[in-house]
Amino acid sequence: MRHNRWLRWIGPALHHPQLWHITRRGVALAVALGIFFGLLVPITQIPLFAAAAVVFRANIPTAIASTLVTNPVTFAPIYYAAYHLGAMLISNDDSLQNLQSVQTGNGESSWIERIAALGKPLLLGLLILAASMGALAYLLVNGIWRLKIWLAWRRRRQRRLH
Repeated sequence: MRHNRWLRWIGPALHHPQLWHITRRGVALAVALGIFFGLLVPITQIPLFAAAAVVFRANIPTAIASTLVTNPVTFAPIYYAAYHLGAMLISNDDSLQNLQSVQTGNGESSWIERIAALGKPLLLGLLILAASMGALAYLLVNGIWRLKIWLAWRRRRQRRLH
């Protein structure tokens, strides 16, 4: 990385120990960032979350794994749910017509044009899903980690008493 002119600038930042050590805060933040960028940004999610992970000192390997929340199997259901969430919040009749025109569209339009035709409801739904799922993931990982530590302390205390 030191010899690559495009990546040389990020090299010193990647040596920070918090980016590679498994800590409660680092892992919880990494999962939240990975899910946020995995849901919100479909194509350039890895460079964006990597930059955010470096800035917020999140665990990079965990963040990489959590961006896989969107994959070829989950992509369509997530975007369908996001569109309907956004359309429900906007409550615009044009939204339903846009969805029907995209579903029955001819084969000439690319998938990018079809997604762009969905417009505001999809973007609003994705933003809400990404923010809420990222926050929920952070709280869930943090809570599970704390519960695991509490159970371990409890077991140790019980062993000492018996």
